[in-house]
Amino acid sequence: MPSFKVDLSTAVVFVATAPEPKMVNKRTGERAVDRDNPNIGMSTVGLLVSDEGEGNLYQVTVPETGLPEGLAPGTMVAVTGLKARDWENTFNGEKRHGISFRAVAVTPLGA
Repeated sequence: MPSFKVDLSTAVVFVATAPEPKMVNKRTGERAVDRDNPNIGMSTVGLLVSDEGEGNLYQVTVPETGLPEGLAPGTMVAVTGLKARDWENTFNGEKRHGISFRAVAVTPLGA
């Protein structure tokens, strides 16, 4: 499925939840890795995006190389290369769908 660039040029973005390792299988502890470089683990960070009087919380997947140490909730950040992709799958006979978000990097502003 195609992905689409997300324009944050007029938005204010804050960290809502600190980065955590993205897991492929929580039972086995298998961590998700970058599909382009399997030596790089992926993490998920919650971002609050405020734009045009509306705020939304997004869970964004980012390679660990694109996340600085100590990224804490409340930190204002810049997001590089944010893309959205729709997805659909069937799990236990139930169809599910949604939108996933992926970025190249999340960096603190003013750092």
